[in-house]
Amino acid sequence: MPAARHFDVVVVGAGLSGIGAACHLTRDCPDRSYVILESREAIGGTWDLFRYPGIRSDSDMYTLGYSFRPWTESKAIAPGSLILDYVRDTAAAFGVDRHIKFGHRVTEAAWDSARSVWTVTATQGADEDQIAFTCNFLFMCSGYYDYDTGHMPAFPEAERFAGRIIHPQSWPADLDYAARRIVVIGSGATAVTLVPELAKTAAHVTMLQRSPTYIVARPAEDAFANRLRARLPPALAYRITRWRNILLGLFFYNLARRRPQRVKDGIIALAQQALGPDYDVATHFTPRYKPWDQRLCLVPDGDLFAALKSGAASIVTDQIERFTPTGIRLRSGGEIAADIIVTATGLQLKLLGGLRVRVDGSIVDFAKTLCYKGMMFSDVPNFAASFGYTNASWTLKSDLTAVYVCRLLNAMKRQGATQCTPRRNDPSVTEAPFLDFTSGYVQRAIGAFPRQGSKKPWRLHQNYVRDLAMLRWGRLADGTMAFTRPGRRG
Repeated sequence: MPAARHFDVVVVGAGLSGIGAACHLTRDCPDRSYVILESREAIGGTWDLFRYPGIRSDSDMYTLGYSFRPWTESKAIAPGSLILDYVRDTAAAFGVDRHIKFGHRVTEAAWDSARSVWTVTATQGADEDQIAFTCNFLFMCSGYYDYDTGHMPAFPEAERFAGRIIHPQSWPADLDYAARRIVVIGSGATAVTLVPELAKTAAHVTMLQRSPTYIVARPAEDAFANRLRARLPPALAYRITRWRNILLGLFFYNLARRRPQRVKDGIIALAQQALGPDYDVATHFTPRYKPWDQRLCLVPDGDLFAALKSGAASIVTDQIERFTPTGIRLRSGGEIAADIIVTATGLQLKLLGGLRVRVDGSIVDFAKTLCYKGMMFSDVPNFAASFGYTNASWTLKSDLTAVYVCRLLNAMKRQGATQCTPRRNDPSVTEAPFLDFTSGYVQRAIGAFPRQGSKKPWRLHQNYVRDLAMLRWGRLADGTMAFTRPGRRG
């Protein structure tokens, strides 16, 4: 393995979070060197990987966009291609694209306290040649799901089906679905995106769900934002719209948690209004759980409702007994005929991209750590990970995380410290799961994730306003974060 090249910061991942982190480093820590290690051959992360028909944001772009770069397109619920262009253009505008090393899959990271250095190992090329980098701070921006494979349940007798079975995460470019009968298994964001798009040309699309999800229609274009942009400078119009949408989102989320039945009744009533008085909303659009126990699904301009009303698509709420050569046999005894089956059955979570971490020779079991301020981990020095919100746009939290990391780096330089380590020194802190979400993709993997604590700075608020106060303006020396350098006690 060739000699390691040193950087002040190694950023892992060139998706939405990684590009944002690099832009903040460029702006706020201009004297620090950094490199972005990206396992794939392109910028964009999720927005370059996912190629299924109709892929779009499930949050408005005024909050999914970066705080420092206005979203100027007319559509607030944007197609994936526009989001990918936005991420790439941002990387070029800030010059961070010149710092990316593509085709570098980071596999291991080892911390040496004596030198205050991480040694980061990546594999490169088809032969997986190893290459090492060293850095003083490691910033993981690789998301928390498996980029290689999605979740695929073991469907009984799936091998008997004569058509094609496709997972959206690996959508084939050569798939011709025009005039075909399609079954989309699932009821989450991917399913409700795919169904109306496929229904434009398919013979018929059936969304087969085991249980319903809360589905809310919203205009694809934000009329308020477009009016502001026509009258104000782009940056000012963007900030006003961004804050408006943040506050509206927080209001709706808090209302749902305080008065779940009221919000549930309202969402279901809107679905009934969109589909007509005779549609069986009780069966197909009435979840068993409370609003925001799982993420709500957004449908721009009510496109899913329109596809259902037109007859181009339908929903079946049932369980799968087995696959057949011509479709799917249901527990109720019915059968759905299909030429193509799409398994929109969710993601697989994968903490830190499967990175193996050692601190002074000892393997870190992240399931035994506490997560500090939603980004760092107890007793793991100079290490942060970017995680978005579950109840709002991902980038709102990733932006704040990058701001905080830059504040840490600058504080360490001022103090002459070489290490910053969250220490669990309050015995009254009790533990709770990292995410309080009942979604299947969370429950399948939550045991491998770090824990959160019962009070700050170990508690995850899922609240942008509170996090803004803590991460942008809050004290760095909070009694939990230890700033040290070798040979001195901190």
